[in-house]
Amino acid sequence: MPAAALFSDLKSKIEQKQARVAVIGLGYVGLPLALLYTEQKFSVTGFDIDARKISTLEQGGSYIFRIPATEIQAAKKKGFSATAEYARLTEMDAIIICVPTPLNEYHEPDLSFITDTAKSIAPHLRPGHLVILESTTYPGTTEEVLIPILEKGNRQGLKASRGDASTGQEFYVAFSPEREDPGNQTVARRDIPKVVGGLNAKASDLSAALYGAIFARVVRVSSPAAAEMTKLLENIYRCVNIALVNELKLLSLRMGLDIWEVIDAAATKPFGFQPFYPGPGLGGHCIPVDPFYLSWKAKEWDFRTRFIELAGEINTNMPYHVLESVGKALNRNKKALNGAKVMVLGLAYKKDIDDLRESPSLTIIELLQKDGAQVSYNDPYFPTVGKGRKYDLQMKCAPLDNLGQYDCVLIVTDHSDYDYAGIVRDSQLVVDTRNATRGLKSPKIVHC
Repeated sequence: MPAAALFSDLKSKIEQKQARVAVIGLGYVGLPLALLYTEQKFSVTGFDIDARKISTLEQGGSYIFRIPATEIQAAKKKGFSATAEYARLTEMDAIIICVPTPLNEYHEPDLSFITDTAKSIAPHLRPGHLVILESTTYPGTTEEVLIPILEKGNRQGLKASRGDASTGQEFYVAFSPEREDPGNQTVARRDIPKVVGGLNAKASDLSAALYGAIFARVVRVSSPAAAEMTKLLENIYRCVNIALVNELKLLSLRMGLDIWEVIDAAATKPFGFQPFYPGPGLGGHCIPVDPFYLSWKAKEWDFRTRFIELAGEINTNMPYHVLESVGKALNRNKKALNGAKVMVLGLAYKKDIDDLRESPSLTIIELLQKDGAQVSYNDPYFPTVGKGRKYDLQMKCAPLDNLGQYDCVLIVTDHSDYDYAGIVRDSQLVVDTRNATRGLKSPKIVHC
């Protein structure tokens, strides 16, 4: 195809919804995105290295609680398919990467999923491909990590499109941060504005057109790095404010004040205040991880993000505060933590979702076990919990029909399914990290 036609051909395909879209990484971000495109009548193929996910989807099933199997089945009738065969990328027009970006054991960025994916994409690139990275990462990843792998690994000597010149041997690259909020029932996914930053104007135009087909609003920024930093700002803003209320909670406990009452009162101010709430620690893929990504990158510029690092330290220490609170509460009942039977309510990182990523519950269970407690758990979303990147529990969900056998019931995730009045009634001791028992008056309850 002539060089000048690459851009216009893809733009036309997108506008007419004839572009074939590949979504790589079919987790909590990628699968919902793929379904959105399918709903808008795009031809969509999902890619993943997890054979279990591919098999489940191809059989019309779902492995994410908030996505019913009927939604997968409807998508399949519209042409959605899932595969692990990266050679099929040659058939695609746009490739969207939605793979994890965790931290390693030293709290440093682990970009192995991005680099491995880029190496898998590169041999199958062709002129005119649009490649968009959505994985949360530090500013510079798209240009410093992704693009060099794509350019080096493709077989045709293709280069990422830069500036205004066109050679006909190029592909387009952009970054667009995911903005998923599992469990949010108040904002429709398509109504969340989509930020895009292309490597050049053509990449931005194509990305804006592609996302504009499924999102109500697209916000363009000047570069991939600006889009990457946008995502970090959003999540670090939340991290810092959660750290603030966590610290104020610790102080309020010593002062005999109810931090929840204080937050509710402050939230009545119609300007200059947004409520954030304390908890047992941070969970999810973004908020516990993003501050460390930026802090790590800042060192390259001889800059220390002290404020952000302090917030991360406060939030990271919250599970240890929970452990101490459980020990003190048991001691009040003349029992030791070592040997105590403890029921942990809730494994998910927040209420009413089936997501374990970075959940403080997992850390808390391991801390309790390390100090000799006999730990059980209950979570309606997890019949079992096995081994992950940072935990190895091998536990089964225990029923709630005999709470009196436990020395302590610890509320870590405040699922709506729980009958908190009944839990308090049937338990010897309840330690509440989420204010789930607010309004209940009982000497059994300890807030922490």
